[in-house]
Amino acid sequence: MRNFEKPTRSVVLSRHAMAATSHPSATLLALQILEAGGNAMDAAIAASALQCVVEPGSTGIGGDCFVLYAPGGSDQVVAYNGSGRTPAALTLDWFTERGLNEVPRSSPSAVTVPGAIDAWTRLHADHGRMPFADVLAPAIRFAEEGYAISPRVHHDWFLEEKLLAADPTAARIFLPKGRAPKIGEVHHQPELAASLKRIAAEGRDGFYTGALAEDMVSYLRSLGGVHTLADFAEARGEYVTPITTQFRDHTIHECPPNGQGIIALLILNILSRFEGKGDPQSPDRLHLEIEATRLAYAARDAWLADPDKADVPVEQLLSEAFAERLAGMIDLRRALTDLPALEMPLHRDTVYITVVDRDRNAVSFINSVFDSFGSGLVAPRSGIVLHNRGQSFSMKPGHPNVVAPGKRPLHTIIPGMVTRAGRVEMPFGVMGGYYQAMGHAHLISKVFDYGMDLQEAIDLPRLIPKSSGTLVEAEHTLPAATVSDLERRGFSIIPAEGPIGGAQAIRIDWENGTLVGASESRKDGIALGL
Repeated sequence: MRNFEKPTRSVVLSRHAMAATSHPSATLLALQILEAGGNAMDAAIAASALQCVVEPGSTGIGGDCFVLYAPGGSDQVVAYNGSGRTPAALTLDWFTERGLNEVPRSSPSAVTVPGAIDAWTRLHADHGRMPFADVLAPAIRFAEEGYAISPRVHHDWFLEEKLLAADPTAARIFLPKGRAPKIGEVHHQPELAASLKRIAAEGRDGFYTGALAEDMVSYLRSLGGVHTLADFAEARGEYVTPITTQFRDHTIHECPPNGQGIIALLILNILSRFEGKGDPQSPDRLHLEIEATRLAYAARDAWLADPDKADVPVEQLLSEAFAERLAGMIDLRRALTDLPALEMPLHRDTVYITVVDRDRNAVSFINSVFDSFGSGLVAPRSGIVLHNRGQSFSMKPGHPNVVAPGKRPLHTIIPGMVTRAGRVEMPFGVMGGYYQAMGHAHLISKVFDYGMDLQEAIDLPRLIPKSSGTLVEAEHTLPAATVSDLERRGFSIIPAEGPIGGAQAIRIDWENGTLVGASESRKDGIALGL
């Protein structure tokens, strides 16, 4: 039961259809697409395309995309991996010869071939209903005619002024007055509009061959990159088999590696060894979630990689025995001190979209350029912001996630889906880079262990382990008494630099024939229904 004394939004309810995104215009557009005869997949792609315009720091057509899709309300979940690969000529030796022991953010080596447009076009062809040009038309209009800058978008944009100023095209497009646009100012992206028009007319080939590919490749090579037109022309995402675990009486679906969805399932497997009762934000419960995350992330950093290029022990990571072993290491009296090294950059930028339509087609859709404005590199003629996903590779020889030709890096963006009793129940997602796996487990536990409504669960204070030690980053809304109790147990709690993550979710109430939605209060978005 919702506690109305706590300052949080209410959930949104509707009968026929619902959308939830991190930007109001994208949510509204998704419903307009449904009203115009499109289905949930059309609506999700349209919303994502629009967010590539109005949230350029968080997502873009020069990024990657992962999707889970439950057609017709069934539990037969379809998964698509739209993450890109390194150029065929990029090797570990290439970095060694240049004295590099990490992938620099604003470098062409950080740019894997973007996978988002491949994902959009394939998923639309297989599961969409409207003409693809109609799906992209609203994003094109916003890019041409301009859009008003919203508060969270301005905040994130302002923080990247120095990055954007370092690239001539980024500075010209995204710092039009020598600074980030202010709240309420109108911003235009005519180059991106033209690029979206080409994709609308030519589909996948409009991005991966021809003028757009030539623009991206020539710019990356001018900076010392090794990308070729063949790398782009040969880029393909793929349908993959979802991985699952049981949590209480629900089945939780995630995309398999190279994404970190498997780590969300591992955290849930650990949490399932403990009862969910009492205060969902008690020091004991948060201690448990912190330790489960630290242990699961240690496993992630040891084994998670592209399964096409490395042996990823999926069955072992999801086994009952492994979860039991890790759960047995947790001592609620004190923090663990003997974990293997963790490498966890935080708070990458992403957009998550979920749509459920009248036929109960349910889409869980995530699109990202990784860091805010990705690499900070923008292709000069097409206006395409290029992501920096290559920074997730390891530089350690022999590591499963070591950089290699034609390889996909460990990926943070993970859509989620819940099914029960043969039907889909909840598409959901939590943004925030490496926080996402913890965020998935935190949200699922709060909803199914503690009976919280979606908005309450999303609005709770968040925290995340920050290093291999006992350092934990926490939002300022975490009560002081809780912070003191966790510090007494050996954790070092530090203030988060900003909001941690973001989330959207839609829950299908099959008994009442209604939909319940929630959207992240830390961002600008909303959930709306028909």
